[in-house]
Amino acid sequence: MMTKRYFPLAIIALLSTSLASCELVQGIFKAGVWTGVIVVVLVLALLIWLISRIFGGRS
Repeated sequence: MMTKRYFPLAIIALLSTSLASCELVQGIFKAGVWTGVIVVVLVLALLIWLISRIFGGRS
């Protein structure tokens, strides 16, 4: 009889923790995407700057 009382509470607790972890993972991936975009832009800017320094001095 006691298990019938606690079963809905266990389901609610399980769902609430699983939904919170999904939000956490989503936040981590969003941060990772923006970090990746910023790193790619910085690397491209550095490469363009280096190429302009190498080939710009010979003209």
